[in-house]
Amino acid sequence: MKKDIATLPLIEAFRAGDECPFCYLERAAEQHAISFILGSAYMEDYIREKTDEMGFCRHHYKMMYDYGNRLGSALILSTHLKKLNEELAQALQGFTPGKSGIFKRMKRTQAIHTQAKTPLGAWLDQKESSCYVCGHFNQIYTRYLDTFFDLYRKNSEFRDAFTSSKGFCLPHFRDLVECAENRLSDAEKNDFYPKASALMLEHMKRLQSEVSWFVEKNDYRNKDKDWGNSADSVQRAMQKCGSGYPADPVFEQEP
Repeated sequence: MKKDIATLPLIEAFRAGDECPFCYLERAAEQHAISFILGSAYMEDYIREKTDEMGFCRHHYKMMYDYGNRLGSALILSTHLKKLNEELAQALQGFTPGKSGIFKRMKRTQAIHTQAKTPLGAWLDQKESSCYVCGHFNQIYTRYLDTFFDLYRKNSEFRDAFTSSKGFCLPHFRDLVECAENRLSDAEKNDFYPKASALMLEHMKRLQSEVSWFVEKNDYRNKDKDWGNSADSVQRAMQKCGSGYPADPVFEQEP
């Protein structure tokens, strides 16, 4: 299989034996982004402009904190907060409450996150969803998806790697399915969807069996029986259902 800078990460991810090759790529990308911005990059003006504008999501703030460079995080936050406070002051200054009414007040409050009904709420939504690290991965993720379908269409060795993989987590499988609609011809879809569906069903059932044996293995009557592949099945099942690596150690700055 021909390897180059565009295909090598994807090929390596499919050869890693992971529950989801795209989770594997996402972890590598976000760790690279965290170590990059908290290395020396936070001193670069063009990087600080981006982090000032975009900020970070809850997950990646936690990763930044765990990474260990408090001074780097403080420098990033100092200018991000300055920009955020300027924007917040403008948003609050222009905020005008909507007209109320008895029927509005009688409606039950929705616990789920609904679409913002005010400019202030829309601004807050935008800030909550904006993240430098997520943006970094999303940029390269679309290229990974394009590269996946280019290799799938043109490279028989990659198709073999795909069909011998463990499938994907459900969120990344959803992206593959949606992307396939535009990237594949009707004939190619007739080849891809059955293979992808069989792959997902096989490995979702495999995980169900492994987790079930994990439960059974904790029965004292089975204490002397072999764990098989079930010892780490809980974290792998969580990955398969929701993406990510719940059992990963904290990603820290090297001493």
